[in-house]
Amino acid sequence: MDERYRRIKERLGVLGQEQVLRYWPALDEEGRQGLLDQLEAMDLEFIAAQRERAWPPVEAGAGSLEGFSPMPHIPLPSGPEEERAWERARRHGEELLADGALGVLVVAGGQGTRLGYPGAKGKYPVGPVSGRSLFQYHIEKMVAMERRYGRPLPFYVMTSPANHEETIAFFKQNSWFGKDPDTILCFPQRMLPVFDLRGQLLLESPARLSLSPDGHGGVLYALRKHQLLEDMRRRGIRHLFHFQVDNVLVRIADPAYMGFHEEIGAEMSARTVRKRDPWEKLGNIGRQNGICKVIEYSELPDEKKTACTAAGELLFGQGSIAIHLFSLDFLERLLRQKIELPYHIARKKMASVEEQGAELAAGGLNAVKFEQFIFDAFSFAERVLVLETGRRLEFSPIKNREGEDSPATARRDLSELFAGWLEACGIRPRRHADGSLAVPVAISPLYAMSAAELGAKISSGLDPEREILLEEPTGE
Repeated sequence: MDERYRRIKERLGVLGQEQVLRYWPALDEEGRQGLLDQLEAMDLEFIAAQRERAWPPVEAGAGSLEGFSPMPHIPLPSGPEEERAWERARRHGEELLADGALGVLVVAGGQGTRLGYPGAKGKYPVGPVSGRSLFQYHIEKMVAMERRYGRPLPFYVMTSPANHEETIAFFKQNSWFGKDPDTILCFPQRMLPVFDLRGQLLLESPARLSLSPDGHGGVLYALRKHQLLEDMRRRGIRHLFHFQVDNVLVRIADPAYMGFHEEIGAEMSARTVRKRDPWEKLGNIGRQNGICKVIEYSELPDEKKTACTAAGELLFGQGSIAIHLFSLDFLERLLRQKIELPYHIARKKMASVEEQGAELAAGGLNAVKFEQFIFDAFSFAERVLVLETGRRLEFSPIKNREGEDSPATARRDLSELFAGWLEACGIRPRRHADGSLAVPVAISPLYAMSAAELGAKISSGLDPEREILLEEPTGE
């Protein structure tokens, strides 16, 4: 241990960070071992780069948005010609699925802390009636598609060190929700050190650095570190579908999306929804000087947020919902060229030793963390697709404990989706006078994934006055 300590102290001295060892004499053997393990695993290049910043650092922002205009998008079909184009894309996408050309990646490193849930966010029991978890909904969708197209959908699950083992144990306890475990690969994202307002590494305790996940953009680092692109090539994958675990409605591997993506030779694609209002917290996809970029809602000036077209619609009316498609060629090029996505800055309140505590900063924000966003990869793509989808068909994230984008709205939106399928089959679940559902409705993806599939199975004896749960028979 003495040699390890000497070597690490020397590295820290070069970085101007040797103060993290100030409690060393008071640490016991276990504390010393844990701290050395953390320090040896540090990304030294990242820490060295942060030394060049002014402290405390300020988010660079979007810069000048002169000339920034909305990216053209393919809207939802509104007439026969558009319907034919969507049908053509759907058929092409189904051919890709039958060819085994798609892999699926979910960002699932978050915890359910903000929801009051003590565990990985993907385990959250969101299902109406059934109590299905987010993970179960997503995996059952994939199993249903594997049955339909006769090919596996390899599933890559980006966890975090905080929930990696918990996630794997959850899958095992539930028999991988019917999916072949050889087609599920869990891998943890990188943890980055957190700094105090003076640029010093923040100590959570005398024997432990404060660390934070590197954001959904950290998937590029993880793909390289865990050699996942090589695994995808071995499996015959040519495109990667990317989504976030908290969106319960996401239509995984939607054939029309895949078909349009490959038809135009897109390197990276995005699905969007029509914004509820100018202030909705969704990213804005546009083009500036020929380069595609996503501007966060907080960085788009009010005059652009509220600007309208001649038809009276919001100029930036399409909001990104973090559902992307990548060509594997594009991802390989990013890694081969060692493309580094920019780091975004967040100031937080985090546990720390006393002299780096919250009292040093106004409002208790004593920590500076860095993260990468995957949408910044758009700037490196030569061909981009933006495809609209229906909000009630594909977007109901769980971000908040109450109000909009909460478990309550996700359950409502699931029930409404399934009730719509039932109504298309001639069965009308009971509704209140204002039109809202009076009974919860749940349909397993293994039972049906559309109104058409449901119509081939539904029983005429279903009672629309009571809660409805339709699941695949277990055979027991």
